[in-house]
Amino acid sequence: MIVGRDAELSRIDRLVADAKDGRSRSLVVRGEAGIGKTALLDHAARVASGMRVLRVVGIESETEVAFAALQVLFAGDADRIDAIPQTQADCLRVAFGTSGEPVDRGLPGAATLSLLSELAGDGPLLCLLDDVQWFDQPSLDALLFAVRRLQADPIATIFAIRDGERPFHAPGIESLPLDRLEQADAARLASTVRPVRSEMVKRILDESGGNPLAIIELTTNVDAAGWPAPVAPLPATGRLQTHFGRQVRDLGPRTRSALLLAAADHGSDLATLMTAAGQLGLEAADFEPAERRRLVQVAAGGVAFRHPLIRAAAYQEGSFAARLAAHGALAAVLSDPRDADRRAWHRALAASGADESVAAELERVADRAAGRGGPSTAVRALERAAQLSSAPGERGRRLVAAARAAYDAGQGDRAVELAEDGVALTDEPREVAEAGRIRAQVAYERTSPADAARLAVDAATPVLTTEPDQAVAVLTEAMWCARDAADAELVGLCAERLAQVRGGSAVLVDGLVGMSRLLRGDVAGAVDPMRAMVESAGQREDTPTLERLTAGFMALLIGADGRAAAMLGRHVEELRRQGAMGWLPYTLELLGTTQLATGRLREADASLVEAVTLADEFGQQLQVVVLTSMSAWLAAVRGDAATAERHAARVLSDNRHHGIAAAQAEWALAVVDLTTGNAHSALDRLDGVCGGLPGRDVMVRAVPDHVEAAVRAGDSGRARTYLPQLTEWATHTDRPVARGLMLRCQALLADGADTEGAFRESLDVDGCGPYDRARTRFAYGGWLRRRRRPKAAREQLVRAHHEFEEIGAHGWDRLVRAELVALGDDVPDHSPATDAGQLTPQELQVARRAARGMSNREIAAELFLSPRTVGYHLYKAYPKLGVRRRGELAHLDL
Repeated sequence: MIVGRDAELSRIDRLVADAKDGRSRSLVVRGEAGIGKTALLDHAARVASGMRVLRVVGIESETEVAFAALQVLFAGDADRIDAIPQTQADCLRVAFGTSGEPVDRGLPGAATLSLLSELAGDGPLLCLLDDVQWFDQPSLDALLFAVRRLQADPIATIFAIRDGERPFHAPGIESLPLDRLEQADAARLASTVRPVRSEMVKRILDESGGNPLAIIELTTNVDAAGWPAPVAPLPATGRLQTHFGRQVRDLGPRTRSALLLAAADHGSDLATLMTAAGQLGLEAADFEPAERRRLVQVAAGGVAFRHPLIRAAAYQEGSFAARLAAHGALAAVLSDPRDADRRAWHRALAASGADESVAAELERVADRAAGRGGPSTAVRALERAAQLSSAPGERGRRLVAAARAAYDAGQGDRAVELAEDGVALTDEPREVAEAGRIRAQVAYERTSPADAARLAVDAATPVLTTEPDQAVAVLTEAMWCARDAADAELVGLCAERLAQVRGGSAVLVDGLVGMSRLLRGDVAGAVDPMRAMVESAGQREDTPTLERLTAGFMALLIGADGRAAAMLGRHVEELRRQGAMGWLPYTLELLGTTQLATGRLREADASLVEAVTLADEFGQQLQVVVLTSMSAWLAAVRGDAATAERHAARVLSDNRHHGIAAAQAEWALAVVDLTTGNAHSALDRLDGVCGGLPGRDVMVRAVPDHVEAAVRAGDSGRARTYLPQLTEWATHTDRPVARGLMLRCQALLADGADTEGAFRESLDVDGCGPYDRARTRFAYGGWLRRRRRPKAAREQLVRAHHEFEEIGAHGWDRLVRAELVALGDDVPDHSPATDAGQLTPQELQVARRAARGMSNREIAAELFLSPRTVGYHLYKAYPKLGVRRRGELAHLDL
């Protein structure tokens, strides 16, 4: 009987009913030990008629075993793994230890999503996850990723977590905290257990503090005559532990030893457990006293404790020597290769001092965990391996490796601590450099890109001549950080260190040095090595991801927009196929930058929305800031000033000083000013955007906005301030987009006949994106109107209006309308070729892939969604696009 939980039961009932109706729902039930979390899960199972129930209970001894909980969840469905996309199926096999290829840490979540969706194809599914505080972290990460992305699948998931054990953050999932029972409900619960004399009821309520399990245990087991004098109530968990500890101590020594053995590894079956018991001189009969007292239940599957706190008490009541002996006995009998990780941990827990063979075995556990996408498990294995290492150098190496795993697991503070501990024990240059690199990577998120750049440069210094590949990799990151900081001096320092590297990839080093020259204003000396880097990366299939991203961005910096879009687009698709999800937010950022630069605004929106979702998922919070700055610019161009200003404010208030993101946010606000007629404010903002390093970066493309703002403000003196750097960029890159932008600026500043020629020449340039072309038409149309050439002006303005409408650049509508009204015309009606502008970014991504003939399963695999969610998005997209069936999508311009 569940007492005093009517509201909570109602929420559980609604959650289950929604899942039966095809709406995915998830819930986290939180509370102290004994508060009734498991009872609510039992209720959910009872009301889930017609649903398949998958249930897992977390086990403390398996928190170190990567994907242990996930493997239990899917234990009966191994044959269904083949039904999900191959990359994801391979990932689950790796996670479950049946394959050895390493996987990205985000991919198990996508695979879990796909397998849950596959199982829900048989009927509604209820996943009950109890004692989540003892789940291994890789399983938790995978499950949280999956349930947050379920939308249209008949799946309900309930996580039950005990407060005060391990932090459990589940943003985006409803939470249901359980409070202690009110006095009336507590009394009613006590009366359901057994009749209690009225004079004792208050004492039970006082001692239980309203904790349901405490009420039941006190009412059932405590003889009133033996109660101590009244005292203030103790915390529920502490009281229960004391209570269960007393029950364990009341048992005989052999039974206590048997319970300790069972508590040491709750995952063993009975045969394994009894073999280990024999190592300690114990036998099956030693469990009987504990069974009679209902502390445990013994069956073929093993020994099950009635409550996790009983198990905790059985373990804690054992002496240190007894715990070592129990773990040693279990390690001795776990001979199956599938139990290699558990055996290694038992050996580690049985070790009382340094043991290099155990340390090496734990290091292999860490390698397997990291390869399965479980870096958090690898951290703990490597830490313990370091503790068991006999030599300081080995201890330091393993601590640095643990720091790398901690960083990969998103544990930044722990990564820095481990790196510092490790480097204090070793003077090996490679390890020192790796520790410094880890500190730099954490600093990027925690303090600033500038701090990260300085730390990375220092990290590379010990290996400039001894480990050139490592040095170049670290300095590549340093260059990116210096660029993000918009710090030309740091960019130059990175270039100096790169010039000192002996060995490594010469084309990459030269390209990075060229990039540093471009960012410091030497365009003439930058373009050729950067172009060579772009060509090299495009020709080699084995180019590392960071190098390919750098090459794709370099293509954009030298105006090779088409090449940049092709390279980055291919790499995004390749990362999707590989399941390398951790890289996607960064790659989508660069692809989105290219899409914005080329006027593919709807595609950019889809890229940014997906990138933000994944960056949030993986804790890449500074990356979210960068993406938000881009979204601010996009919102400004689309005419959503409020969103642009909100996004920009978030970026500009961030104290990590990402200089490029801040400049991008200021550019967004300048576009708002330009499109709302505030030229003076736009000009002031654009002075900051175009000056310094950002004006040599992608924001060299903001120079035409500066020129336009100055012309509108009547400030001819400032109008030409940054034109030389745009002209230099256009001259040395010799790319159409650069030439088109330069010609527009020249037209805006020219007098007489030169003006029209420059406008026409700019429009004739083949290679400018639709946004830039529409901007040029708008400026040209306004010039023609002021020259009293209404027919020619109307033609350019109407075409500009159509082009802005086609790409969704509605921010310019008001200005175009004003120009046409000044001509005495109405704004013409114009319906874009499709109504794609009404689609959400995810609907657009889905519709585009469906138009290419991809199935729902194929789309789901690429976008890390479930096939039903893909179908849901298509269902929502069809009426917006004016189609009734999938085949019609191929005829639309999406």
